[in-house]
Amino acid sequence: MDPIAHTFTGMALAAAGLRRATPLAATALFMGVNAPDVDILSTLGPDQASLAFRRGWTHGVLALALWPFILTGVLLAWDRYVRLRRRPGAAPARAGPLLALTALAVLTHPALDWLNNYGLRWLMPFSGEWSYGDALVVIDPWVWLLLGGAAFLTFSKGKLARVRWTVFFALASWLVLFFASTGLVPRTSAVLWLAGVAALVAARWWLRDAPPVALERAALAGIAVAAVYIVAMIGSSAAARADVRAIVAAQGIQPEDVMVAPAPADPFGGEVVVMTRDEYYTGRFNWLMEPRLRLSDERISRPRGVEFQLAAQAPAARRFLVWSRYPAVELEQVPDGGGIRVIFTDVRYRSEGGITGPTVHLLEGAIGSVSD
Repeated sequence: MDPIAHTFTGMALAAAGLRRATPLAATALFMGVNAPDVDILSTLGPDQASLAFRRGWTHGVLALALWPFILTGVLLAWDRYVRLRRRPGAAPARAGPLLALTALAVLTHPALDWLNNYGLRWLMPFSGEWSYGDALVVIDPWVWLLLGGAAFLTFSKGKLARVRWTVFFALASWLVLFFASTGLVPRTSAVLWLAGVAALVAARWWLRDAPPVALERAALAGIAVAAVYIVAMIGSSAAARADVRAIVAAQGIQPEDVMVAPAPADPFGGEVVVMTRDEYYTGRFNWLMEPRLRLSDERISRPRGVEFQLAAQAPAARRFLVWSRYPAVELEQVPDGGGIRVIFTDVRYRSEGGITGPTVHLLEGAIGSVSD
């Protein structure tokens, strides 16, 4: 999921009352929900290094075991050498609650990341196998609305805080409306989003003088609704995959793997990839559509052949293939005997604006150069 969703998760947990567990509790939650994304630094590495490294070492079981101790140590050091020196009479932070809070917060990060079709390597560094939830898009407005709303009711008392929330909801609403105008987001979803934002504003006014316990209950309700939504989407995705398998099998297609990736802001639709032994089928699935599955006429060959094998030896290609779930290649003949360009893609993200793979230039059967 995106950093906003992770941050809202930490804020919602804090708003639900966990911020009272110990001094620095809220900070522990905010740090924990975002700590695994330190792997963003891999974007500074060579071509495709980020795809090969991210959602691995810092998100796997070993990191999940270590992060709470690392973050708790940092927070206790800050408490002792900075906070308590500035405020000698303040209560010190307690190690036990900080460790528990950071463990909870860190665990939410890969749990949310697993939900989309980008992938996650739970068992790193012991296994590099990718796992996919295929339940939520990376940027899910309903997660923003539910978890952000839970945080908004508590953390919007000051004037500056209200300005920040206003800017966020205004920009988010503009994005939803813009994508609705392009057809990427259903218009019904845009209307529901605006109604949800209006409901949050009304709830904030209604609870303006509410005691802290009432706001904590409201935050818990938001977290609970978000959890129900996520579980429902996981179940819907599993049912959609099973339905697609049955439909394509009835058409004589023997699938080795099926993906039904969620559509933006549309809990009923999704993008389909069916992988067979030799090729990929793509299409759309929607529970409210008849027929529910509509396959494209295009067939995409799975990568084979000498050109692919040679190009796959290039460092950038090797890194890309570490991450790629449904790899494909396009071959372009370079004019005037200049060799062949092998363009790597992943069928999940072949649409315009999707994730692009490397281009490997083959010269007389050897790797000549690599470029984006």
